[in-house]
Amino acid sequence: MRIAIMLGIATLLGAADLSQVIESPDATAILKKDALPAPKVYAMPAGCISEDPAVIARGKYIFHNLNGKDAKDPAPEGLVKILPDGKEKQFGNCVACHNIEGAKGYGNIGPDLSNYKGLFMDSGARKAEFVYQKIADARVDNPVTHMTINMTNGLMNEREVCDLTSYIVSKK
Repeated sequence: MRIAIMLGIATLLGAADLSQVIESPDATAILKKDALPAPKVYAMPAGCISEDPAVIARGKYIFHNLNGKDAKDPAPEGLVKILPDGKEKQFGNCVACHNIEGAKGYGNIGPDLSNYKGLFMDSGARKAEFVYQKIADARVDNPVTHMTINMTNGLMNEREVCDLTSYIVSKK
């Protein structure tokens, strides 16, 4: 609309030079700035998976909550909603795409993670390392994934990925 108005004015003024009023950002610079880093393989640290209720509570919170100040409930001990620089911490909000036991308003873009322990862990079809890698950077085995790239982008740290993995592979 703005360009159409400017072109109309230019026509009335005898084809004035509009190069100063038309935005033309350098798309190359924008694309470089927004490009994802290369996929990265992560080794799950020893002791990552835990049945400790505090770990499971943190993982559950990450899975079910939105970001920072908008998170539904107070963060469990060990999770910080607001970073020292005042920015809001980005939590998983996995429930936007996945279903799991107790999920409210879940999405169906990602696989259903309900009874993950019984279906995949107890059967031996999957190991916790698989879940850890999927959360950390799912592009390693699926370059066109729509999954959030959590550790490679710095959205989550190692402990948060361990907490989330522990929650997903736990009995609910």
